[in-house]
Amino acid sequence: MQKTRFKKILSFAVCLVLVAAIALFTTGCNGENTPTENSTAATTAIEAPEASPFEMGQGKTQFNFSVTFPDKTQKDFIIKTDKTTVGEALQELGLIDGEEGPYGLYVKKVNGVELDYDTHGKYWAFYINGEMAMTGVDSTEIEPGAAYSFVAADA
Repeated sequence: MQKTRFKKILSFAVCLVLVAAIALFTTGCNGENTPTENSTAATTAIEAPEASPFEMGQGKTQFNFSVTFPDKTQKDFIIKTDKTTVGEALQELGLIDGEEGPYGLYVKKVNGVELDYDTHGKYWAFYINGEMAMTGVDSTEIEPGAAYSFVAADA
């Protein structure tokens, strides 16, 4: 009888150790350190901002690009390209998508996040060096070193 009781206590203790080990293992595997971007960036929305800008593209011209999502998180990029307009460079890398309208490209998707004023009541606002752009992204000539951004905006 003494042996049976000892075996039960030992089994219980081993189970507790295993449960604690599994809990620690699953807590350590929450996925925060896994890459969230693929090489094309066309279909992957980046959920969390990174501490340093993500470099994309190849070319002689370089500019800064950032996205401020509806939840106010921000993702920063350094874009390298040989294209002449911001719109061409960002479309080539799969960072923006939209449809042609009477005033040029109406950007509906930025970094995989879709905002359409008619559907969501929000839209993507285009900024140049922190100021709202007076030109469309597809007609804005790239200025090396300039900062371009899209910000989720309410109407």
